[in-house]
Amino acid sequence: MATDLVSSLLARPPLLDFPAVLLLGGPYVMLNGYRVEIPDGCKRLLVFVALGTGRVDRRYAAGSLWPVGNDERAAGNLRSALWRLKGAGIDLLESDRCSLMLRPGTVVDVRILCEWAVRLVDGSATQADLNAVNWHNDVMHLLPGWYDDWVIFERERIRQRFLHALEVLSRRLAAVGRCAEAVETAISAVRADPLRESANKTLIEAHLAEGNLVEGRRAYRRYRDTLRHELGVEPGRELASLVRLDLGPDSPRFRDGGAASAERLHLSHVPG
Repeated sequence: MATDLVSSLLARPPLLDFPAVLLLGGPYVMLNGYRVEIPDGCKRLLVFVALGTGRVDRRYAAGSLWPVGNDERAAGNLRSALWRLKGAGIDLLESDRCSLMLRPGTVVDVRILCEWAVRLVDGSATQADLNAVNWHNDVMHLLPGWYDDWVIFERERIRQRFLHALEVLSRRLAAVGRCAEAVETAISAVRADPLRESANKTLIEAHLAEGNLVEGRRAYRRYRDTLRHELGVEPGRELASLVRLDLGPDSPRFRDGGAASAERLHLSHVPG
């Protein structure tokens, strides 16, 4: 796996020693440190259960994965998929007459990332969580090329959770003086969704925290131009005032004289 947020989280003890189901950019599994490909005939079953939050009803899984045909045929397809998984040496699902679940101790990358995101948003993040900043937007690519409704909804839910986490992470990094990392993290959020106002606001705030007023203005203008081109609207007044307020008459840089005054004059003409 590449050295990124996903692998850095999965490499933490004791997760490294457990089998893992990788859905971001996958799916595939890691067993005893080796990548194992999932046979085509059973990928969707393993993914469906891995995206669940515990036990999954067998009939619900069969009906969702094989909606064409009757219940008996869907149940047969499910049994066949379970057999193919075991035949490939991927014995990660437990089943009984009523339900399916991952074997205890099986790690799912999406779950680990969601837990990381929740800790950031609810304020319980550790120092190690703040250090996990090698973010790549590939993390957003849950099951690329899959268009089942249950995948699409889960993909959007996870994307929203990660974007909120990136915005919080950027602000936390800026608050402890790690401004360069704060800017990079905010840029990742903006790159993932260029029209997201909260992500662009976070990026502007990170630039201002670093003292880069011109960069803050440039980020604002780039977002403004994108909105005009894509949607024909202007940024919210709060976002425009964020840049102006930092350069107002009470700003130390404004009182310093010429350069700051000239910057303020330029900003006074930015449409809000």
